[in-house]
Amino acid sequence: MATTDLSYYDKATIPNANSFRFGIVVSEWNPEITQNLKKGAIETLLDCGATKENIISWDVPGSFELVYGCKKMIQSQNLDAIIAIGNVIQGETKHFDFVCEGVTQGIIDLNVKFDVPVIFCVLTDNTKQQSLDRSGGSLGNKGIECAVAAVKMAAIKNLDRSSGSVGF
Repeated sequence: MATTDLSYYDKATIPNANSFRFGIVVSEWNPEITQNLKKGAIETLLDCGATKENIISWDVPGSFELVYGCKKMIQSQNLDAIIAIGNVIQGETKHFDFVCEGVTQGIIDLNVKFDVPVIFCVLTDNTKQQSLDRSGGSLGNKGIECAVAAVKMAAIKNLDRSSGSVGF
């Protein structure tokens, strides 16, 4: 789905999300970015048929804590997909590398260990402006793109094993 407009999607190609339950775990770090990503994700889930009652959102202090928040959400909620929303901006130290690598590997591990898809919606940019551009700015909103991925993955999770097809 990589495009220059992260907000574009063709609703005709997406399953109806009415019967799915979604989790969203959001980093409180860089809230002007993460809250815009969350807003885009929620609006898209609703546009695709999800109900407000079937969207659960938790905040965690930073992007590194997303993995634990997602794990606890998987263990305590009955969900069809989770969107992990965060933002890490390159600084002058290796902290950026360690956080990005840890969060990426942690989300991979959750996807392997549990039967709930966790969508990676963590912006890892060189500058704050790049993050702003991807969270509702000139390039659209990555939260929208990740919500579409969550709907599609929820459909795969709930795949009708008798037909072997996803149905979208």
